[in-house]
Amino acid sequence: MARGAPESFSDLAERLLPAVVNISTTQTIKPGERGPGFPPVPPGFEEFFKDFFERRGQQAPRRATSLGSGFVIDSSGYVVTNNHVIAEADEVTVIMQDNTSLSAEVVGRDPKTDLALLKVEADEDLTAVDWGDSDGARVGDWVVAIGNPFGLGGTVTAGIISARARDIDHGPYDDFIQTDAAINKGNSGGPLFDLDGKVIGVNTAIYSQTGTNVGIGFAVPSVLARTVIHQLREYGRTRRGWLGVRIQAVSEEIAESLGLDKPRGALVANVSEGGPAEAAKIEPGDVIITFDGRPVEEMRRLPRMVAETQIDKPVDVVVWRKGEEVSLQVKIGELDETEAAVVAAATTGVPEEAPDPGMIDELGLGLASLTGQTREKYGLSDATNGVVVTEVTDGSAAADKGLRPGDVIVEVGQEPVASAADVAEKVDAAREAGRKSVLLLLERQGDLRFVALRLG
Repeated sequence: MARGAPESFSDLAERLLPAVVNISTTQTIKPGERGPGFPPVPPGFEEFFKDFFERRGQQAPRRATSLGSGFVIDSSGYVVTNNHVIAEADEVTVIMQDNTSLSAEVVGRDPKTDLALLKVEADEDLTAVDWGDSDGARVGDWVVAIGNPFGLGGTVTAGIISARARDIDHGPYDDFIQTDAAINKGNSGGPLFDLDGKVIGVNTAIYSQTGTNVGIGFAVPSVLARTVIHQLREYGRTRRGWLGVRIQAVSEEIAESLGLDKPRGALVANVSEGGPAEAAKIEPGDVIITFDGRPVEEMRRLPRMVAETQIDKPVDVVVWRKGEEVSLQVKIGELDETEAAVVAAATTGVPEEAPDPGMIDELGLGLASLTGQTREKYGLSDATNGVVVTEVTDGSAAADKGLRPGDVIVEVGQEPVASAADVAEKVDAAREAGRKSVLLLLERQGDLRFVALRLG
């Protein structure tokens, strides 16, 4: 049965307000910098504002302040807020409901989920709130948001959960709760409560063309926030699980070409050398359909599942490989947040035999074998294997998918190819098998990805 709306939110608000705080930050703005709250220069108007910023650059450094929200999760003084509220701040002050100001120390912050943990020292225990279960929250459930909109202090708004699992391109682990409870500038970092007074979200972003509430706000779900905050408290940083794969979404064409019943799972485009996936025998072309007993309905769900997994934990993984399910076990590693991948492409510089050109009209692709001459022309290293794309027909299936000269077809139908004839043979085999599309593994500047092209 759906839970009805309460006659009043007054008792709930009275109990929760003391645990919600205002966050005030102070930052030194160097000459020429715009500082927090200063709108960006519109494209094309840079020259118009140039003199203005140059004049400001001659001024002395100044202090700028900004305001946000937060909430106490431990009576000893641990406070949760958004990372963007305290980022770049020189000083952070937590202002309690009774206007008591406490200097705060940043325990840790995580830009990827936009969460931060602060610590304050108070003379007595603070009123704290508990985490709730965001996974149990349903679209249509009543929620209450408390925060500091426009610096006005403790403000209570109510609404419902409008949607779940929203991806707004905010970060790699987007899984926002959407609500129509009024959230405005200054609410960032404040809690989103259920009717039991449990925190099921951290208010983080709004969708608005004016910068004010239009009934679309987003909160980081508590299931994700609680794990991140625990790690920040324990280690001062996040410790995320690492699988060691590069993945992409499974489209209808890819699902059909692989024999999947519907688009689902995460398609493995590349496996990191020496990573957990390689040790577990996960291969490029596999589709990860279950992870640790949970179905992977969409590609973007897998990174969050992996990130939340305990490091060194053995996890059962089921992949779709060449028309059947294969069960594997992988030991999750730790993601190196500072790791940077550098791809270097070397060329031979020595022309050899003439290329072997070929045209696959059905796909709209001109192809050639990899030789010294084609490697030099397209800047391909000796380590690259496959067939190079030399031409893409306008309006073709290949053009629609963004293929371009210089791309290298490594596999067709999950089988390696070395010539245009190999590609044509695999395309014919796919057609004879009744496939409506054919799956290509492409390499472009060291990156691998799968592309399904419609036949006919």
